[in-house]
Amino acid sequence: MTVSTPAAVPAVRPLSIGPVVVDPPVLQAPMAGYTNFAYRQVVREFGGAGLLATEMIAARGARWLETHRGENPDRLWGVRDEPRPLAVQMWDNDPENLAAVGRRLATDFQVSVVDLNFGCPVRQVTVKAHSGSWLLRDPARVGEIVRRVVEACDGTPVTAKIRLGCADTCRTAVEVAQRIEEAGASCLTVHGRVAAQFFSGRADWEAIAAVKRSVSRLPIVGNGDIDSAETAVARLRDHGLDGVMIARESLAKPWIFAQTAALLRGEPKPPDPSPAEQYDLVLHHYDLVCRRFGPDRGTLLMRKFACSYAQGLPGAREFRGQVSRVLSQGEFLDVMRKTFPGSPARRDFSQPRLSKIGGAL
Repeated sequence: MTVSTPAAVPAVRPLSIGPVVVDPPVLQAPMAGYTNFAYRQVVREFGGAGLLATEMIAARGARWLETHRGENPDRLWGVRDEPRPLAVQMWDNDPENLAAVGRRLATDFQVSVVDLNFGCPVRQVTVKAHSGSWLLRDPARVGEIVRRVVEACDGTPVTAKIRLGCADTCRTAVEVAQRIEEAGASCLTVHGRVAAQFFSGRADWEAIAAVKRSVSRLPIVGNGDIDSAETAVARLRDHGLDGVMIARESLAKPWIFAQTAALLRGEPKPPDPSPAEQYDLVLHHYDLVCRRFGPDRGTLLMRKFACSYAQGLPGAREFRGQVSRVLSQGEFLDVMRKTFPGSPARRDFSQPRLSKIGGAL
């Protein structure tokens, strides 16, 4: 069997989003409920992500909080002070709301990129709020929203994220992409499914490549089913895209960005952290969450992250079953010690610890 070597990977150019240089062109996906400051800090410590992104914020809710309480959404935790480049994603169907929040993100928070969500398939955003992927049925409205936000952001690049359409009978990605390009956006990410699929089936990367061919200057980033560094490199190389965005796999493996970056440089892929190192990582992530939200709320928020980290490890089912029910810091730490695959109680000390990736552990 012939195995390709890292040196066989052709050089990949950085992605330019307006004045923002994304190098390597590997982006961390915004994921509601997950990509908060603590998670972004973990990704940043491993390295390899050219652009990080927040969870999406509701523009209408952000305006209400600012007007009535003088507050910011929890999802903007850490945004003011963390390193750049950083994108903040927002959603709504009202150009005025989106323009007002986009302007504030650009001028007050001085974010690197303002991203518009036209891809979220969940009912609360689509059917109830007529936003997210619901808007893909109206390419002209998408274009008008993008134009208004581009004007409001006054030089801060505006990007968008879409799906292939609302359903197989409503595949509008090509027309939507062309409207987004005409409206002055600086980059577009395309998830290779229609909204009706949610996350079932397989992402259609040939359809993403067709969107790329349909525009003249707009950089296109592909997203969907990237489950390894090798897959990320192959998708970028084989489909003529300007970048790739990694989503769900990075919740279990936040070091996937560092591994992808190494392959793109023609270097050997660093190994995954050992189970023992992953145990340390979960506790580090938990500490970051508890510093912000306190031990009670931090414990509840951390349960889903801990379940993600255990994915694919021996004994993960037992651990997930227990950690998903913990209610206090003591319970969380006890379950970690007793059942996490890399805990001291379950550790095989005959196996050496692997070298850390990017200084994270």
